[in-house]
This record gives sequence, C-alpha cells and structure tokens, in this order.
Amino acid sequence: MREIAERNDLLIPIFGHAGDGNLHPNILCDRRDPEEMARVLVGAREIFEAAVALGGTLSGEHGIGLLKKQFMELALGADALALMRAVKNAIDPLGIMNPGKMFPEPGGIEAFKL
Repeated sequence: MREIAERNDLLIPIFGHAGDGNLHPNILCDRRDPEEMARVLVGAREIFEAAVALGGTLSGEHGIGLLKKQFMELALGADALALMRAVKNAIDPLGIMNPGKMFPEPGGIEAFKL
C-alpha cells in the first residue's frame, strides 16, 4: 500500500479488521482536482489488482460494491461470473431488480471509472 501511495502521490490510510485481515484502504483526495483524480484511478486499480494477486479478495463484509464491480471477473473468474449472471437472469429475466448495480459494465477493468 505504501508503494502504491508513493508511486501515485496519494494519501492512503488503512483501517480494518486486523483479526481477519479485512483491510479498508481509503484514498484521500479532492474530487475537484482532475489531475489528482487521474492518480486516484490508477492507485485504486493497483490496490484491487494487488489484493487479488496476493491471494486476497475484493469483497469485505459488504460485498463487492459499485467501486469494485469492474474487477469482479479478475477476482472471481469468468465461469463464476457467468454462473452468477445465469442465476440473476433466472430470478430477474426482465433485469428490473437493481439494474446496473450487480455486474461489471462492458469493458471490464478497462471500463473502470470513479
């Protein structure tokens, strides 16, 4: 986390649940600063990719969430994501329950935005 923060010139304090390793990095930033937000985008992506590469997961006690949904395939694999979509389609064939909230938008990681 320190390396990611330094590389992207970001402040990233971390808190969480030490007993189970559930960490919550928080990127402190000014959303009005486009240059800083570009660095936040890169830093967030690096955090998510590092978590998965180190054998961790993106979800915590609240699930994946909107910020990390573009990284679901990286974390869970294409087969698991396809199964989840099939279950959702069986329950909600019209796609009216919580549209746009559960699955990544087309483009996956490359479509990641804040």
